[in-house]
Amino acid sequence: MTAPSALASPPPGRVHVVGAGLAGLAAAVELADEGHKVTLYEAGAQAGGRCRSFFDAELGLRIDNGNHLLLSGNTAALAYIDRIGACGTFERAAEAAIAFVDLATGERWTLRPGGGAVPWWVLSAARRVPGTRPQDYLAALKLRRAAPGATVAAVLGADTVLFRRLWQPLAVAALNTAIADASASLFGRVLAETLGRGAAACRPLLAREGLSESLIDPALGFLARAGGEFRPGWRLRELDFAADRLAGLAFDAERIALRPDDSVILAVPAPVAARVVPDLVVPDDYAPIVNAHFRCAAPPGAPPFIGLVGGTAEWVCRRREVLSVTVSAADAIVGLNADELRELLWRDVARAFGLPAEPVPPARIIKERRATFRATPAQLRRRPAAATRWPALHLAGDYVDTGLPATIEGAIRSGFAAAARVRQRRAASAASPGPMPPFETPSPPQDCRRALP
Repeated sequence: MTAPSALASPPPGRVHVVGAGLAGLAAAVELADEGHKVTLYEAGAQAGGRCRSFFDAELGLRIDNGNHLLLSGNTAALAYIDRIGACGTFERAAEAAIAFVDLATGERWTLRPGGGAVPWWVLSAARRVPGTRPQDYLAALKLRRAAPGATVAAVLGADTVLFRRLWQPLAVAALNTAIADASASLFGRVLAETLGRGAAACRPLLAREGLSESLIDPALGFLARAGGEFRPGWRLRELDFAADRLAGLAFDAERIALRPDDSVILAVPAPVAARVVPDLVVPDDYAPIVNAHFRCAAPPGAPPFIGLVGGTAEWVCRRREVLSVTVSAADAIVGLNADELRELLWRDVARAFGLPAEPVPPARIIKERRATFRATPAQLRRRPAAATRWPALHLAGDYVDTGLPATIEGAIRSGFAAAARVRQRRAASAASPGPMPPFETPSPPQDCRRALP
């Protein structure tokens, strides 16, 4: 860490990215690769935010702080992974296949979307959800014209087999919001970018070693090679404003004066952004996520992840000697203690994988009480744009209005959007900058598409 001083002036044209979660990393990597001078600040001791790995002494192994699934349709995430050279760190499914088990009936099936945008695959009983008919899937078209205030349950109807076995688990996982409250239009956007594009957009990608090894460490290495600077342990206290411009950044360690051609990307959590940016409106209602990591190897032939219907546990991922459970919108169980959660969630995992119910294997319970904003229609109206009224200040983070829920794809897309604004500001004429064109998500290069089929 640089020694504190009263005032330090950076070189001209520097981009200051505050916050080293995925949004900040995506922006920093993008701009550094283009030759911009970038300094990345992080309040904590390490980068990654809610998407990172750590060594758990109790289990004696590295685990992720939560489960995050990427799909081949996550174009921004794939472009980021390719840029930082991390394509080879992911396990790639040979086909678009999502395994499920209904814990109430014991029935198992695998959802297998077909190729192409036209869902001919629903005509095959072997590919669709058991107990459903091809015409049942047409209900998803209602999401395209859902009213802004409509919820998933109201539009799709919560009393069908398809809803219980597919729409509900997908919506709760993607939006981290109960289906009675979740935005129908936002869920429609998720489906349009995944199932709506067929098998090519639905192949699962799982980090082989961990989230840090695949998404964080390679980005920091790339940033260093590109001449960028990473400063952990720098906590932002306030922004310095002078008249109509952003004049400086006040950290616990130091105050940084900004030159007129400097830019700032604020990629901090929404509550921090609201504290330091005057009159900024952000989502203010958050939902919890509970994760349980069991030190237990999956049986031979077990799928890389499986959806559990009718239980408390919702999704289980396997990685080497760990079975990791995720419960989204976990308001009903977040108040339970670790021992209670361990017993409760292991019962579902044991039934899903045919493992003994006793003894319960060692486990680490991780609670994120404010994991993401609730994706309700009311909260969506509170999402800010990347732009602010200060030309040098841009926002990034999964709470920013990307058109997607608070996911890895949404966070990275917000970082790319903020980086695009920096580029456009610098390229624009000082006398007549004109309106900025809308940001378009980059497609992953062809070599990355081959590496991540």
